[in-house]
Amino acid sequence: MGLGAAAAIAGPVAAKDSLGVYSNWAAFRDAETPRCYAIAKPRGTAKNGSFASIGTWPDQNIRNQVYFRLSRAAQANASLRVRIGTTNFELVAQGRNAWAADRQTDAAIVAALRSASAMRVSGGGISDRYDLSGVATAMDAAIVGCAEL
Repeated sequence: MGLGAAAAIAGPVAAKDSLGVYSNWAAFRDAETPRCYAIAKPRGTAKNGSFASIGTWPDQNIRNQVYFRLSRAAQANASLRVRIGTTNFELVAQGRNAWAADRQTDAAIVAALRSASAMRVSGGGISDRYDLSGVATAMDAAIVGCAEL
């Protein structure tokens, strides 16, 4: 994922249509962009606008792209990873943004999200934890929502 895509998803609060709230996750559709995504905040206190999202851009043929807005900027040259259940995935980080290095890693992360109950992004001074209740339904709602665009 390039910085352009990271920047495009960094502003999800501007979405136009709510597709639903599913426990700790929600799904949105923005027909103007067009894009759809599932999104959640980390557990605990408000983490400076941090969130995790899984986005779909039908016009760009991008589906289930993982993005993290971190609670703080990762330390330079730090190894950042996301642990989902018992599986770790390396992430690419720049400042407060992190994402999977390629579509294969996106797909593996999305598959892991469907069968786990918790996720933690860590490394480089970061420790953001997410409850995954509702993530599968929110991801599905985002995919279906974008099928209509």
